[in-house]
Amino acid sequence: MPKLQGFEFWSRTLGGARHVVAPMVDQSELAWRLLSRRHGAQLCYTPMLHAQVFVRDANYRKENLYGEVCPEDRPLIVQFCANDPEVFVQAALLAQDYCDAIDLNLGCPQMIAKRGHYGAFLQEEWDLLQRMIQRAHEQLSVPVTCKIRVFPEIDKTVRYAQMLEKAGCQGNLHNPALFEGRSPAVWELAEEYLDLVRQHPCPLSCVRAHLFKLWHHTLQVHQQLREELAKAKTLEGVAAEDMSRQEGEEPSGGLPFFHWICQPYFRPGPKEGSKENTGARSKRALEEEEGGADVLSKNKQKKQLRNPHKTFDPSLKPKYAKCDQCGNPKGNRCVFNLCRGCCKKRAFKETADCPGEALAT
Repeated sequence: MPKLQGFEFWSRTLGGARHVVAPMVDQSELAWRLLSRRHGAQLCYTPMLHAQVFVRDANYRKENLYGEVCPEDRPLIVQFCANDPEVFVQAALLAQDYCDAIDLNLGCPQMIAKRGHYGAFLQEEWDLLQRMIQRAHEQLSVPVTCKIRVFPEIDKTVRYAQMLEKAGCQGNLHNPALFEGRSPAVWELAEEYLDLVRQHPCPLSCVRAHLFKLWHHTLQVHQQLREELAKAKTLEGVAAEDMSRQEGEEPSGGLPFFHWICQPYFRPGPKEGSKENTGARSKRALEEEEGGADVLSKNKQKKQLRNPHKTFDPSLKPKYAKCDQCGNPKGNRCVFNLCRGCCKKRAFKETADCPGEALAT
């Protein structure tokens, strides 16, 4: 059967999908995709997969794709991050029988993408991208798509998309029922999700992350549920009964609905009168200035509860003299006022002995 392209691929293979669950790292696993499809999603992506790891690691392939095969989970697009045409094609060939299309991530702007040289940090390397897409388009039996970012200049964005198209590219966490146009109770979707997890197991960290997002507003009101969820070793029915009892509570905190209703989270904006990048001070410097132990961070307060005899006051910690060269603590007996590493280098380079560190040339 010939490979469908463009509008024909979208209308026939993808069923004219308009409600799409985007790829989310460690969040769009099979159980969550099935939950989203039950509530109106017409197309789903896998989490972003690392092409090089996918090629070399059989367990990685099984955990992230081969072990998640389900007839209900179609149409499905597998997303990879890659910066090498050969590796990208090899990974795509291994995945093409389990999906309806392959997507190359050219949109991730995070620091990990910069270190790995992928995502949005490839968008200026048009020649490399053209080779990657063209080779994949020629060798794969499924279409290739790209997730891209918009450039500040509209004309450049259009030319960027046209270049990828010529090379062969075709172009809900807080409320999974978004596409149905309703906002159910959070425990309703949580229980449905946990039922799917029992059928299609996934890492506990993924499950906990989803429940934290579903219950975000409720956890602001009922802090004890947050502690239960954080400490739970198994999430079978965690806090479902407790949450259902809060149905009569009134909306608060500026929320449009009751806290137990699925609704998005909006990051609060800066307070009036505050100026960005003016008088900025680090959190640690501010804590030290305002009084040490009285303003310990939450993490330090938890550590202090676990270690009551340990001091967390910076002023009470021992002060060490610094090495004249690198700034690390110097050796107490070094005659050159250096740390052991720098002392050893100096003794070797200058043919000088340090009796304090017992280093002799």
